Amino acid sequence: MSLSESSTLSSRLAALAQRMGLLGRSSRQIFAKASGLRLPFKPLPAAVESICWHEGPQLQLLFNLPLGALSGPVQEDKAQAHAALSQVVEAQIEQLQSFDLRLIDGFACSPASGYASFEDYAASEHCKQVRIISYKDFVKTISVALPRFLAGEPIELRQANWRGARTFWSGEIQGEAFAGAIAYARRRGLEVFLPANLLRYRLNETGLDNLQSRYHVLAMPEAAWSDPGFMGLLLDNGIPYARLSLLKKAGTPEFLLLPKEHQEATALGEGLRLAGAPDVPGHLRQLAIQPT
Repeated sequence: MSLSESSTLSSRLAALAQRMGLLGRSSRQIFAKASGLRLPFKPLPAAVESICWHEGPQLQLLFNLPLGALSGPVQEDKAQAHAALSQVVEAQIEQLQSFDLRLIDGFACSPASGYASFEDYAASEHCKQVRIISYKDFVKTISVALPRFLAGEPIELRQANWRGARTFWSGEIQGEAFAGAIAYARRRGLEVFLPANLLRYRLNETGLDNLQSRYHVLAMPEAAWSDPGFMGLLLDNGIPYARLSLLKKAGTPEFLLLPKEHQEATALGEGLRLAGAPDVPGHLRQLAIQPT
């Protein structure tokens, strides 16, 4: 640990100690026990360079998030947490008269995982049946993916500011043909324009500020929900909370939301962070400032 890191940690511990000193004995005990928990916390994943939308954070699910997506024992606690989460991601649709298809470098729906570019994907075994050696081949191939290409039908696209400058095609079939055609157009310098309906997602900084000011939002491992130490602190003390899992997949961390206005919830949140629980709002801020 560097000297600056040690100083930062010492300052944080001093601030925490002062804050906990202002709380009651019960809160201090919760903080002490929570900070001593040994749970398998893992860092939240960094931004990925992938042509597959689903390999990145699925934060678009926070937009129009259904209330039923949150779990917890008290409806009012879930409703308040939902209200804060629903402000974090916003979306708008832009209708473009002309969009250069060579700028597309991802699939919104295709499961083509593990590739950083269409060029890599087009050169893989998945696309070995796609052969383009002439402009006629190009038109034929792209028309497999976009049957109304020659008619100039708008293409469906999406972007997200947590995925940097990437633009993703929302087509659900014939990804091999689409990638091969776009890679060929880029290589040959072909100008390929279509109208586009572009769905833009954006992390809203004001919404993030509100969430962070009102809640500890922590990424909890799956094992936490069967850990007697953690569950005892959460349930035996009647701490208000809400849970959110964006992806119902084994091994995927859940968000735990603890209201900062509640002393025992604050004590638990501070203790869990000291024990290693990743801070979700801080992570989202880092994603939102990726180079574009």
